[in-house]
Amino acid sequence: MRSSAFGITLLRMALGVMWIAHALLKLLVFTLPGTAQFFASVGFPAWLAYPVFAAELAGGLALLLGIYPRQVALSLVPVMAAAAWVHVPNGWLHTSPGGGWEYPVFLVVASVALWLIGDGVWTLRSSTRFVP
Repeated sequence: MRSSAFGITLLRMALGVMWIAHALLKLLVFTLPGTAQFFASVGFPAWLAYPVFAAELAGGLALLLGIYPRQVALSLVPVMAAAAWVHVPNGWLHTSPGGGWEYPVFLVVASVALWLIGDGVWTLRSSTRFVP
């Protein structure tokens, strides 16, 4: 087996951890009601905070476990693209007041990259038969 397959797996697992961390930030730091208030303050429906949290958590777990990783990575892109859009006015760095856009954009790019290059090794459900 080529080392690139292990590199892809490393990317997939790191992405999974980052998506889970992003979800847990909403739950444990900002709380889900607080996240809902933030969503409303930036023009999104407040209720959207709950499915976004669920998508980030479930998607992160699916990436870690290797359950259709390519499709999962691609399906999470709109979530983080919206986050990047919200944070653009705050500047580049995530440490800027209100959070910058570099972290969400990096997660978008890494997720698209995983979709393009494949699942890696140690997957429970491979997506290669579904994506040309």
